[in-house]
Amino acid sequence: MIYTVTFNPSLDYIVSVKDFKTGMVNRTHEELIYAGGKGINVSMVLKNLGVESTAIGYTAGFTGDEIERLLKEKGVTTNFIRVKNGISRINVKLRSNEESEINGQGPDISPDDVEKLYSMLENAVKDGDIVVLAGSIPDVMTQDAYSNLMKRLQNRNIKVVVDATRDLLENVLEYRPFLIKPNNYELGEIYGVDIRTRDEAVRYAFKMQERGAQNVLVSMAGEGAVLVTEKGDVYKSEAPEGKVVNSVGAGDSMIAGFIAGYIENEDYGKAFKMGVCTGSASAFSEELATGEEVKSLLSSMEGKWN
Repeated sequence: MIYTVTFNPSLDYIVSVKDFKTGMVNRTHEELIYAGGKGINVSMVLKNLGVESTAIGYTAGFTGDEIERLLKEKGVTTNFIRVKNGISRINVKLRSNEESEINGQGPDISPDDVEKLYSMLENAVKDGDIVVLAGSIPDVMTQDAYSNLMKRLQNRNIKVVVDATRDLLENVLEYRPFLIKPNNYELGEIYGVDIRTRDEAVRYAFKMQERGAQNVLVSMAGEGAVLVTEKGDVYKSEAPEGKVVNSVGAGDSMIAGFIAGYIENEDYGKAFKMGVCTGSASAFSEELATGEEVKSLLSSMEGKWN
């Protein structure tokens, strides 16, 4: 089984306004509402690729109810912990002359709530399972939330995938995550450098391996992506051609594609190709990537892989 953990799920409220003006009454010409959060996105894309998973995390209030309803509508299995104080956050994304975002805070997560989630996973995971830890955590939680969970699971024969930033990511490295997926900006931020090329990304991916990560997948938007594997193999790819419509969820989709490709026969090359094309398929679409969109991009990329 694959478990995706989203500590701070959201309702993403996406509004489009022609020529937005501050200090004025503006009217939308399009509105969209999705269940959001990085782990949730991974589960939704896995479902689109024909792979089952269970999305877990915290929900609260009427927004939490809607997150669960939307995921059920998509056929995604969930096992959320309900918390009492606050509501699941609403993230507002404004599309106009410029794109702007306002992200909500989320509910209050108590130490007891944290223990419930840790215990849930400890009791659920079995040998061979995959656990995906993705995204930010609520402000009330500490930056060792992921590493504490990995410490509890470290003697299990499972694979842990981590998509996080700064301390949240660096704190897990000693527990040898199976895969981490920083983008080039996040990776550069850790080392205080500006990573612009795939070769530079490879160099710093190896540094992350030296600190404990088994496999390092680096997304680079229009510059493509790189993968450094636990075997020392290096894969590089240019970005597939297409018009970027919505970059939200592209990195999460890359993780879902990588996992879907890997679990077939544990082929890192295939996993990398699936990851790149799935991430791009989401970026080229209003919604998250479908299986058909991914297949189409895979066909278009034949002969272009390094």
